[in-house]
Amino acid sequence: MKYVPFIGAGSALVTPMTRDDKVNYAEFAKMVDDQIKDGIDAVVVCGTTGEASTMYDEEHLSVIEECVKVVAHRVPVIAGTGSNYTAHAIELSRAAEKLGVDGLLHVTPYYNKTSQRGLINHFTMIAKSVDLPILLYNVPSRTGMTIQPETYAELAKIPNIVGTKEASGNLEQIRRTVELCGDELNLYSGNDDQIFDLLEMGAKGVISVLSDVLPKETSQIVKTYLNGDKEQSRRMQEYYMPLIKALFSDVNPIPVKAAVNLMGYDAGECRAPLFPMEEAKIAALADEMRKVGLRVC
Repeated sequence: MKYVPFIGAGSALVTPMTRDDKVNYAEFAKMVDDQIKDGIDAVVVCGTTGEASTMYDEEHLSVIEECVKVVAHRVPVIAGTGSNYTAHAIELSRAAEKLGVDGLLHVTPYYNKTSQRGLINHFTMIAKSVDLPILLYNVPSRTGMTIQPETYAELAKIPNIVGTKEASGNLEQIRRTVELCGDELNLYSGNDDQIFDLLEMGAKGVISVLSDVLPKETSQIVKTYLNGDKEQSRRMQEYYMPLIKALFSDVNPIPVKAAVNLMGYDAGECRAPLFPMEEAKIAALADEMRKVGLRVC
């Protein structure tokens, strides 16, 4: 059985920005600390939700460094260090390892993409360059390619490739991956609307956007299931589904940034080319937040 990075919910952290489009480190520290106090099981920094694709390397690594400092070993820190250029991914990964993260998240190459054989070579080269556990990240809606089950089976043979964040939405393909990999690849849902579905396949948890606003409750969806109360876990998933839909009513992380701002944080706006939602969508999001008991400013 492979090393398990965490069980429960890992928050795909928002990166707050100032009005002049700089990283707001003070607010970031506050948000990370609040996540831990509110019961999150792990934090994922500089992923899609953290807008890593719009960060210069110096910024990217400084946000990771701040996260490690604030977390102070209270929960695992998993850093997004993926790239569509293998050498760049290795460089970021080595730098993050030196900063003291507990694991790495590696998305499939985007835009230039690659073949399935290329994926095996790409991830193998990265894995050999570091000692940290690695989670793969399969999100074809953003990258234009998917990790096939047979490719997962090859990658699972690499000792420090320990799991995957599955955001393909393709349940049949994910089920086949589980059949081929078994305990050699830990499964995490990458879609908040499919947490229960993937738990039914043996997932250890979720890397979540919902948990940016409901860390404890998102963790409970997982842990309630793993503790044997599957029906309650399913009911919780269904209860939060309208809010999940509202959190994805525009391109992520536009809605979740609006949500944390509504909660009173000073997260600012997303970097262009992402722009704020229409007022009607913000109002609908606020309404769904209130329905689940969140305080909206």
